[in-house]
Amino acid sequence: MGTLKTKEILVDAARKLFADQGVENTTMNDIAQASKKGRRTLYTYFKNKDEIFFSVIETELAQVANKLSEIAKSQESPEKKLITYIYTRMEAIREVVLRNGNLNADFFLDIRMVERVRRKLNKKERAILTNIFQDGIEKGIFAVKDAAFAAMMFHLALKGFEVSYILGGIKDTLNEKKEEFVRCLFNGILKKED
Repeated sequence: MGTLKTKEILVDAARKLFADQGVENTTMNDIAQASKKGRRTLYTYFKNKDEIFFSVIETELAQVANKLSEIAKSQESPEKKLITYIYTRMEAIREVVLRNGNLNADFFLDIRMVERVRRKLNKKERAILTNIFQDGIEKGIFAVKDAAFAAMMFHLALKGFEVSYILGGIKDTLNEKKEEFVRCLFNGILKKED
């Protein structure tokens, strides 16, 4: 069995245990037993539980990045890509958190850990969004002048919605008022002069 496959088995076993029992209540020995790999194998790949926790979250977030990359590759118009991006992203992040049960409580407790783990996803997201904005600028659809700055602001705004969306506070509202949300997003809040 290849090195990559063994590591995937260890990460998957850890993810399931973390989701069921929480990170604090899971030992390295539990992970070794659940993966049917020895402790020596586990320690070959991971120095400690924090490292495997980091790897679990990184693996989950890589799946989110893959979904978002697919949107960017689509042949849709830039504005349609942004709308699809918003809803796909919010739901993908929510699914990751909900799928991981007890892990989500541990995950949200340490904001520094969250941001450390999310660095790769943040960078990938901003690159995807920059490309979408640049495409919209070049096609004369978006009025923004700096695609990278617009991507950064857009990304930060989406991150601000996450916890409330995951906990259900705005999920239904965003879906029910999709048209209003998109209108505000694309046209702003200022009344246009006729």
